[in-house]
Amino acid sequence: MEVAIENIRIGNGNLPVIIAGPCVIENEDITFYTAEKLKEICSAVGLPFIFKSSYDKANRTSLSSYRGPGIDRGLEILSDIKGKFDIPVISDVHSVDEVKHAAEVLDALQIPAFLCRQTDLIIEASKTGKPVNIKKGQFLAPWDIKNIIDKFVSTGNKNLFITERGASFGYNNLVVDYRAFPIMRSFGCPVIFDVTHSLQLPGGQGSSSGGQREFAEPLARAAVAVGIDGLFMEVHPEPDKALCDGPNMIKLSDLEKMLNTIKAICELLK
Repeated sequence: MEVAIENIRIGNGNLPVIIAGPCVIENEDITFYTAEKLKEICSAVGLPFIFKSSYDKANRTSLSSYRGPGIDRGLEILSDIKGKFDIPVISDVHSVDEVKHAAEVLDALQIPAFLCRQTDLIIEASKTGKPVNIKKGQFLAPWDIKNIIDKFVSTGNKNLFITERGASFGYNNLVVDYRAFPIMRSFGCPVIFDVTHSLQLPGGQGSSSGGQREFAEPLARAAVAVGIDGLFMEVHPEPDKALCDGPNMIKLSDLEKMLNTIKAICELLK
């Protein structure tokens, strides 16, 4: 199956799409700067690009953790990025009430992993007719995604892609089972690999999550070699100063080298 987002085609043998941006909208300067640089990098490498950043991180570890500017201001910033840089934008929706408002701005909606079984949310997102990315919960087996797909397509909308973001592996740890990619692709939807969240150590720092960004490139290379339709990655100019998920985010200045390697693997496979 192929899913279209603006002029980007996901799946069906197309080059893997890069869905990237800071974990959460921190401020306009960082968000605009990162979007501009990501577009330049992906264009130089020759890979399609969708900008992602969250207007609200509703599932933070601690009550005191930074969540974002909220839906109204966040969508306003994403709309400005979309217009200024001519790139499609995607962000998380967390409740049925958010969906309609978000769909007025976003080119694609994303349902976070912890909400991937919320039937009402899935149906409401599907009813918009928009492309939707559903992230597979860390608690699900690859074949469990079939039930989620069935819920989504029940409205007639087939513009769905699925993202693998690792599976729970004991306490505060995730592991990537590369068997998951061909299993999930067999259900007919494009499959994306969430590089950076797969490197997360959930709650690993007590009041926040840890991460191991040093493994981003080897895991991404392996996923592309196995066969996927895109890479999801959170990127920041200075990850160690980021307000959310810094330990597993990729440093912006390191990205182009990594993507050139990814592109070379794609060409070799073809």
